[in-house]
Amino acid sequence: MTTDAPDPPPSPSTRQRYAPATDSPSRNVPTSPQSSRSPLHRLASTYAALPNSSVNAFCGASAGIASGIVTCPLDVIKTRLQAQGAFRPRTLGRPSRQVYQGLVGTAKVIWFEDGVRGMYRGLGPMLLGYIPTWAVYMTMYDFSKDYFYPRMENKWLSRISASIVAGACSTLATNPIWVVKTRLMAQVSEHALSDHRPPWQYTSTFDAFRKMYRNEGIRAFYSGLAPALLGLTHVAIQFPMYEYFKQRFTGLEMGEATAQGEDVLGILGATILSKICATSATYPHEVLRTRLQTQQRSLPSHDHEEISFRGGHRGRGHYTRPPGTASSDGMINIPRYRGVIKTCTIILQEEGWRAFYNGMGTNMVRAVPAAVTTMLTYESMRSLHQRLKREEELRYAEEP
Repeated sequence: MTTDAPDPPPSPSTRQRYAPATDSPSRNVPTSPQSSRSPLHRLASTYAALPNSSVNAFCGASAGIASGIVTCPLDVIKTRLQAQGAFRPRTLGRPSRQVYQGLVGTAKVIWFEDGVRGMYRGLGPMLLGYIPTWAVYMTMYDFSKDYFYPRMENKWLSRISASIVAGACSTLATNPIWVVKTRLMAQVSEHALSDHRPPWQYTSTFDAFRKMYRNEGIRAFYSGLAPALLGLTHVAIQFPMYEYFKQRFTGLEMGEATAQGEDVLGILGATILSKICATSATYPHEVLRTRLQTQQRSLPSHDHEEISFRGGHRGRGHYTRPPGTASSDGMINIPRYRGVIKTCTIILQEEGWRAFYNGMGTNMVRAVPAAVTTMLTYESMRSLHQRLKREEELRYAEEP
């Protein structure tokens, strides 16, 4: 490491942790025979030598996996509440009875119909999606900050711009995975009421990809992309506010840590406050995205599963089900929701403005622990990298 000033002398405790250098100066490995045989020590040295871009990707992926495992049941409940009403028939009378009511009520219905597997339905694509989503996001956010900071005097504007760029990259890269995840989470038991049963049934993540591509085409994987991009307003609020609160509580920016480690309480406070603000301000876009992602776009009039669709026609003598619900009259599906504005209009007319906040309480219960798990994991992994890097630099400074 090249510096203007000479390296400070290592502390006695640091000297005791490492043995003297061996006769082979070309090998940048621990010099103690015991350390050189330790896989854990070699792994730590490799991790410390990683560049920041790779560290950001690895830390982001690890944070997303931890968050997905912890919060999957709550995500299933939230998705069921958001999708409720999307599959009901367009009758002339009153709307169908709501099956999912609140956090506890929805959990009871899912547990009764599907058991523990129902609570973790969609975990596979969730984990599959979190790895690239957070890896791309954290990498691009750190890179974008380095790009915008010298070019913008206002740090708030720099962070907002960086969060939007990072969010757009991760959304475009991973939207197909999230569509499959949402479909699987919205899928109910075959014993559920037909009014709330979606017009598809998947047995696995691979089966969902296969059937969606075969029956609906590549465009189905980008259903809900417009409201997903509207969701960039969420990260544009969350991450700048997180950095603001973390600086107020700890004096450090995102990804930074002191030599003593990360301030857990400061990270907790910053994460909770930023997530609550962002979720409260931008929640309706999640309902729009769920409705568009759970809607089946089209099917051929004749398929081997004998499932086909017909638009919900108005007028005398027409008692057909709406698009997105099962029928067997041999007609091709006409999508019920078309675009963000049309979807907003339909939901507002048929269900009222409260439908835009279906599942918000559950989402808040899910989103806050998910954000806490994500940021604590990310900050801890970054702090570990910085600590190991400092130790490696001290060790190399001792070598002649």
